[in-house]
Amino acid sequence: MEKRSIIEAIKQYETIIIHRHVRPDPDALGSQGGLKEIIQTSYPDKNVYIVGVDDPEFEFLIKMDTISEDVYEGALVIVCDTANTPRIDDERHKLGEKIIKIDHHPNVDAYGDVVWVNTDASSTSEMIYELFEAGKSEGFKLSDEGARLLYAGIVGDTGRFLFPSTTKKTFQFAAELVTYQFDRPELYQNLYSVETNIMRLRGHILQDFKMFESGLCAIKLTKELLDEYQVSADETGQLVNVLGDVKGIKAWVFFIEEDDLIRVRLRSKGPVINEIAAKYNGGGHPLASGATVYSWEEADAVIHDLDITCKNYRK
Repeated sequence: MEKRSIIEAIKQYETIIIHRHVRPDPDALGSQGGLKEIIQTSYPDKNVYIVGVDDPEFEFLIKMDTISEDVYEGALVIVCDTANTPRIDDERHKLGEKIIKIDHHPNVDAYGDVVWVNTDASSTSEMIYELFEAGKSEGFKLSDEGARLLYAGIVGDTGRFLFPSTTKKTFQFAAELVTYQFDRPELYQNLYSVETNIMRLRGHILQDFKMFESGLCAIKLTKELLDEYQVSADETGQLVNVLGDVKGIKAWVFFIEEDDLIRVRLRSKGPVINEIAAKYNGGGHPLASGATVYSWEEADAVIHDLDITCKNYRK
C-alpha cells in the first residue's frame, strides 16, 4: 500500500526534493541519489533535487544540489534513511506540500504524510530498489548511475554483505544491480581505502584496546588523540568496525570527543543496544546505533549500561 502511494505521488508532483540524514553514510547517499536517478530517468521533465551538506569523504559518490527556499512551494519532499525529524539534513523539508518517509530504522518517529518503514530491509537503498521494481509497470527506469548508487548503499549498510541484516532478497537485488554498467572495483576502492592517518589511528586502537569480562570493549577518542593523529571527528566513521573481528567480543562503543559534545557509536554481535542509545539522545538498529553525550561521566554511564547488557546476554 505504501509503495503504491509513493509511486502515485511521484507521478503526480512536478517538483520533488529528496532529503536524508545528517552526517550521511553510503546508504543515506545511495538511497537519496538512487531515488533521484530513478525519478529523473523515468520522468525527464520533472524537477528533482537532492539536498543536504556535502561530505568530502563521499564526493566520489555524489554531490548535492543547491536550491532556494521558494522551490519547496507545492513540492513533494521525500526523506530517505532518517528515523527521526531532528536528524533530517536541512530543516526546509517542512516547507514542502507533502512529505514521504522511506526508512529501515525502527519507526520511533512516524513523521510524514506517507510512511514506509521496513526494519527487515538491509538498507534504505534496498527499499528504493524494491520501489523501482514495483514501479516498472508505471514506467520506472533505472540508469547505470542509479544502480551504482543503490549498490553502494546496500554494500555500505550490510558491511559488504557480512551483517545479519543481509537476506536472500538483498543478494537477489545486488545480483540484479551488478548487471548494470558501473565500475565495481573502483567503487569498492573508494568506499574502503583509507588515508595513512586513519590507518595509524586504527593501529593505535588495535594495539591498546581492552575488553571487559562481559565481552564489551570501549574506545575513547579524545580531541587530543584525534589531533595527534590528525583525524577529524567525521573521519572516525571509518574506524567503528575495526574491532568486529575480535574473538569473544559481544559489543563495542566508540566515544568521539567534539567541541561541545561526545559522539557515541555503538555496535553489537548480539546484545540489543538501540534501547541504550535511545536513553542517551540517540537510537538506531538493535545491533548498530548512535547516541550523544555531553561529558565523560555520562560516557562512563553508557559503558556501565552496556556492560550490564553484555553480562545478561544469552544467545
